[in-house]
Amino acid sequence: MTERFSAREAIALAGDDFRELPVPMREFKPDGPLSWQGYDDSRRRALTRTGEDESVVCGTAVIGSTRAVLIAFEFGFLGGSLGERTGDRVEAAYTHARAHRLPVVSLVATGGSRMQEGMLALTQLQRVARQSALAREAGLPQIAVLRDPTTGGGWATLGAGADVTLALPGAQVGFAGSRVRPSDADPAAYTAEAQVAAGAVDAVVREEELRETLALWLTLLTAPAAEAEGEGEVEVESEAASGGEVEPVPPPAALGAPGLPATGWDAVRHARTPERPRAAAYLDAYFSRRAAIGGDRCGGSDDGMLCGFGSGPAGRTVAYAAQCGTATRPAGYRTAARLIRLAGRLGFPVLTLVDTPGAANDAQAERQGAGSAIADLFAAVATARTPVTTLVIGEGGSGGALALAAPGNTWATPDSYFSVIAPELAAAILKRPASEVRDTADQLRIRPQDLVELGVIRGIVEHAGR
Repeated sequence: MTERFSAREAIALAGDDFRELPVPMREFKPDGPLSWQGYDDSRRRALTRTGEDESVVCGTAVIGSTRAVLIAFEFGFLGGSLGERTGDRVEAAYTHARAHRLPVVSLVATGGSRMQEGMLALTQLQRVARQSALAREAGLPQIAVLRDPTTGGGWATLGAGADVTLALPGAQVGFAGSRVRPSDADPAAYTAEAQVAAGAVDAVVREEELRETLALWLTLLTAPAAEAEGEGEVEVESEAASGGEVEPVPPPAALGAPGLPATGWDAVRHARTPERPRAAAYLDAYFSRRAAIGGDRCGGSDDGMLCGFGSGPAGRTVAYAAQCGTATRPAGYRTAARLIRLAGRLGFPVLTLVDTPGAANDAQAERQGAGSAIADLFAAVATARTPVTTLVIGEGGSGGALALAAPGNTWATPDSYFSVIAPELAAAILKRPASEVRDTADQLRIRPQDLVELGVIRGIVEHAGR
């Protein structure tokens, strides 16, 4: 179990210059809306113990160079539970964020909804969900940091509903709290680390790295800042939210062998060589710094699909989704679709790198919905709100590669190929002997220069430094 920080300790861990927002006033009759005997006494004891008069502290703080709205839960106050007054404060914080165009960072530590307020407490989740949705519509980034514990409705709204979800090591994370889980439940399944493996959390971040990590994310996910009126916050506005034009990014330069292949089989051989640069090398060369998202939010992750945001040419933030040369799994396609839609909401162009022999086709991939995952990515690219630029850097295997490619804005490196199907499989389907695989590769016209002539790609990128 990770160390349990108070709300204000968590705020100090994340940023500086914290300015608490005005507290909305709501009067309760004695012992709250349900007249729960002893509720007022419980609240008084919680105040004495924590110094807070509610389970959440809201304000603005500077994280790195970006001012953001902070929503910090105080677990020591009735288990960080959500009641009507909690909902009032969270709603007011989001309202302030929209008015001043500030990103929202939630430092979550909660056991769920407050029993002493019954269904009135539970319905606060609807209020919180609506505020989060309004922030998304406004193009404002939302980042959640999961502290110990993060369970119940707090996890299912502010936590899992954020654009980027981080967690402290060892934090309990799950919809079911420790006292309501099945007696034989594996406790390891309800941890931050398990949620990363399940694709529900982007990363586990150590306490000493939290401020730097949040600063990087906020820098990448916000547009250039300007002074706002009022208390002097940094005003943040995405290009999508402001209606500005988003220009496509140029494709990266080629890093591998500069020469074009003489034959179709040469193209296959060049793309499959172990010495060829892979996605990580291209991302390192293209971005000065980057931060990754991980997981499809549907129970899976795929290490063969790298997704995130980086500082690209001229310091411009660019979203990226890159295949790593392996057969892409359903979770990889879903993560890429998640990335493209998030980039569209926040107003950032997208770079995709194609490099896969094809979609994973084992039984597990079928059970995980390979077809629907690929269809979802095709739809995300087709309806992208911001421009997508694609570079084929290795193998382009069938629909499993095409799903990540931008129609009309796909480029290729000299050591790549793109094919309706792998030459070996094409020969097998046509009942040709293995000796005819090379001729089949030529017939498929899969070389980069063939693809340009056919109008499938826009052009072949030059080697770096040429």
